Amino acid sequence: MDREVGQKSCSRWVPAAVLFAAAFLALASPWLSGRVTIPWDAKAQFLPQVQFLAASLAEGQSPFWAPYVFAGWPQIADPQALIFSPLHFLLAAFTADPGFRAVDAVTFAYLFLGGLGVILFFRDRDWHMGGALVAALMFACGGSAASRLQHTGQLMSLAYLALALWLVARTLERASWRAGLAAGVVAGLLAIERDQVAVLSLYVLAGFVLAHWMQSPRPLRRVKQTLPPLVAAACAAAVIAAVPLVLTALLAADSNRPAIAYAMAGRGSLHPAHLLMLVFANLYGASMFGMDFWGPPSPAWDQAIGETDLFIAQNVGQIYAGMIAPIAVLGFGFVRGLMWSREIRFFTIALVFVLLYALGWYTPAFRAMYAVMPGVDLFRRPADATFIFGLLLAVITGYMVHRWLTGTVAAATPRQRAAEAALALALAIAALAVAFAVGMVRAAVAPIVSGFVLAAITVAALAAARRLALRSALAATALLGLVVAADLGWNHAPNESTGLPPSLYDALRPGTANPTVALLKEKLAKHAAPDRRDRVELVGIGYHWPNLSLSHGFDHVLGHNPLRLRDFAQATGVGDTVAGPDQRTFALLFPSYRSTLADLFGLRLIATGVPVERIDSALKPGDLTLLARTADAYVYENPHALPRVMFVPGFRVVDFDELRRAGWPDADPRKTVLLDHAPAGAPAPGGEGEGTARIVSYANTDVVVEVDSRGAGFLLLNDVWHPWWYADIDGAPAEILKANGLFRAVLVGPGRHSVRFAFRPFRGAWDELRRRLAGR
Repeated sequence: MDREVGQKSCSRWVPAAVLFAAAFLALASPWLSGRVTIPWDAKAQFLPQVQFLAASLAEGQSPFWAPYVFAGWPQIADPQALIFSPLHFLLAAFTADPGFRAVDAVTFAYLFLGGLGVILFFRDRDWHMGGALVAALMFACGGSAASRLQHTGQLMSLAYLALALWLVARTLERASWRAGLAAGVVAGLLAIERDQVAVLSLYVLAGFVLAHWMQSPRPLRRVKQTLPPLVAAACAAAVIAAVPLVLTALLAADSNRPAIAYAMAGRGSLHPAHLLMLVFANLYGASMFGMDFWGPPSPAWDQAIGETDLFIAQNVGQIYAGMIAPIAVLGFGFVRGLMWSREIRFFTIALVFVLLYALGWYTPAFRAMYAVMPGVDLFRRPADATFIFGLLLAVITGYMVHRWLTGTVAAATPRQRAAEAALALALAIAALAVAFAVGMVRAAVAPIVSGFVLAAITVAALAAARRLALRSALAATALLGLVVAADLGWNHAPNESTGLPPSLYDALRPGTANPTVALLKEKLAKHAAPDRRDRVELVGIGYHWPNLSLSHGFDHVLGHNPLRLRDFAQATGVGDTVAGPDQRTFALLFPSYRSTLADLFGLRLIATGVPVERIDSALKPGDLTLLARTADAYVYENPHALPRVMFVPGFRVVDFDELRRAGWPDADPRKTVLLDHAPAGAPAPGGEGEGTARIVSYANTDVVVEVDSRGAGFLLLNDVWHPWWYADIDGAPAEILKANGLFRAVLVGPGRHSVRFAFRPFRGAWDELRRRLAGR
């Protein structure tokens, strides 16, 4: 009997999965064909990470440390490095040069797998496959999943949530150990995404478990039955996630943002006016080429209605998931009372919870969540909850379609018909009122009219599908799938936020002929020397340029990442990125390109999108040499750049906090290294002596330097100091001193020595944990 049920269930699942695959491939074809590519963060942050990972694996190197950004960066602890993403790692392992299409395809693969998870969730409940197809399409091709394709990490978290939800439900319903272990694996992968969507997803999963227990006629007995497989799930998740989470927690504690203040987080809230885009897809012009966005926040909105003080991109509010969603949820769910059906009650509650979270400071709820819920204060954009909102909305809509196609939606009473019409009219009036207030009525007419046209088509499709369902479930499913896919394909077609020509990002290709990249590589090679490994700065050229060094394998002082080591951030004074010329700010320790710290970084080449004097007003004629003016940038040379490795005979003890506050003291960095304490066996402060240092080998996680000196002194390696690096001198362990407030130094005796620096993150994290627990 069980076998027959399983075969019947499978026969229902396969057509829905095939239809989903066909529709999904059609909607993803502009990207998968290479006609367009996913832009913005997908290219500025994530593509270079995959390229670095692939190049490292191809060269037989560890990808755990990247020397190419921020003067050195612990990749293994950074969620954006994608080291722990199974599909990205497989791509990097088998392709030394992953192209745009391949990396975009991985993003779509995650969404496709998540969509299959939604279908399987419906299958296990024996819900109509028409509802399953609608929910899967809405999940994978609508809402924030479609409008924010560039946010790779959040999309991966969303996909894991869909799969985990299906597996957790199986674990609970069947008290299955196998399902529990599988759920734990997926939940562990979800946890190591370490972004806001992942954290909220774990809360949703926990709520789902609690709801299952509470809805049972005998809750305590149900807890007892399901607890063993849930413990198995927790153990599997811990095995996968524990180490990456600890590494990231330690990185965050030493970073520029160990926590996010409430006011800063609130600036990432979803504006209530964005909710109108659940019905009118492009009301504010966010996805239209050649049209200025006029929704919140925008100059038009701020001038007409008032400053919102929000800091979100225009596509964050694009949460349209298909016209079928407001029709089914408002009509069947709200007006006809199906939202509180037992099968869907948890999703209704979760939808409200997630929406309140996304609205951020516009309701008191987020303030309470920020204060009470662990992990919330780590993130700066509550509007990211719209990803999860999209999944919950898809499940609820799919359930409503299931009820409709199975004939269990009661016919509307005259009062309910009037309520549905009133809701539609109220939404149109609200959209027009907003447009009138901003002075954009003419721009709003087309989205509102098209919304009503789509509503009419969707209502007709639902009516036809219900009649077809009496004869053929597959025909009804195909009809609704076609209408929903066409709706989403039209309203989420490639736009300036989701799909741009690949040629715009040609500079990211390892084999690019870009003149600026070619010039930088030529000049770096020209100045190569045994003691040198010069760095560059790429400032104000374009959004995708700051992490370009990861793609091409040269060393950049800066980069693009919301996280930076605290010492580095304070010393350089730079924010998340330097895509715009105004984003290159300076600090007292790094007050100008003509400064000691710039020289210590070995900053040889500076490429800027505008004349450098507009970025650094402290420069004087002759400080930098203009080498060329390319189509992208002005390229300058700093002739004062110091070598990467140096023998420094003397030292001075200083307070590093005071150093960062007051700037560099009167000290020659070639003769004196600044330390925060006098190491045992050190020569007298201010000592004199001669010595040389040369790089024997330089790999991602292993650097060997040969030093030769007449007397004792310090080998200075001008890479960022980090506690997970270890050193030995001629095979004997040696302490790595924090030098000049930022870099690494090792005390060496007279004579010739081989000094090895090795990055050992697991040992380093363990030692750091022990120190923290001991209060040191």
